[in-house]
Amino acid sequence: MTDPTQRFAGRVDDYARYRPGYPPEVVELLRRDCGLTGNCVVADVGSGTGILARLLLDSVNRVIMVEPNDGMRHAAEWLLSGYAGLESVAGTAEATTLPENSVDLISVGQAFHWFDPAAARVEFGRVLKQGGTVVLVWNARRKSGGPFLEAYERLLDAYATDYAEVDHEKRAGPEKIHTFFAPNPIRMATFENRQVLDLDGLRGRMLSSSYVPTKGQPGHREMLTELEHVFSEHEKDGLVTITYDTRVYYGPLAR
Repeated sequence: MTDPTQRFAGRVDDYARYRPGYPPEVVELLRRDCGLTGNCVVADVGSGTGILARLLLDSVNRVIMVEPNDGMRHAAEWLLSGYAGLESVAGTAEATTLPENSVDLISVGQAFHWFDPAAARVEFGRVLKQGGTVVLVWNARRKSGGPFLEAYERLLDAYATDYAEVDHEKRAGPEKIHTFFAPNPIRMATFENRQVLDLDGLRGRMLSSSYVPTKGQPGHREMLTELEHVFSEHEKDGLVTITYDTRVYYGPLAR
């Protein structure tokens, strides 16, 4: 599927249930370095099922989720319906639908690599208030450093469809991120993040990825069988741990 706004169609439930959250240190960083306060208006662009929006809503009065995929947007609206400060719009990074100079901070969680950077930069500059900040966040799964992590990576290499092509570290590496913010400087922080999963959780985590075959596609059944073998070889007390480096790039956007 080439349309990035539809890549996760059919994976919404798994995404909402089994994707990792972000560590609270992310919000602490934004408060300290970006002037985030409860009065800030935040646009969470490419908000998906609301994972980053949930974290932000515990700290600010108003978060506007901008998400083009209907299924993911509706899931986030339902999951976060208890937050009075939540707004949700159907829009993209390149056309958010938001008014000019209307938000203090734009956050992007696990989505910037799907954007058209040049068009998104223009749109972000339009909706940000003067002096506003852009924050790009990824949970970068560690692919080595332990037997389970390495076995899981080999499994993805064997069965995933366009895994190499859509790897966010290739689609949105440091050079592209620096170009997006240029000529302004950017800052970066990294926090460790962990996800402890049973077999059902590991299966759901894998199936939430846009690059693995879904039910009925070639390799799907074989992939799940191999996943069970990987789990049985590496589980401890019925659990395995996926470790992430949560990477945060942040700074003002040139106007």
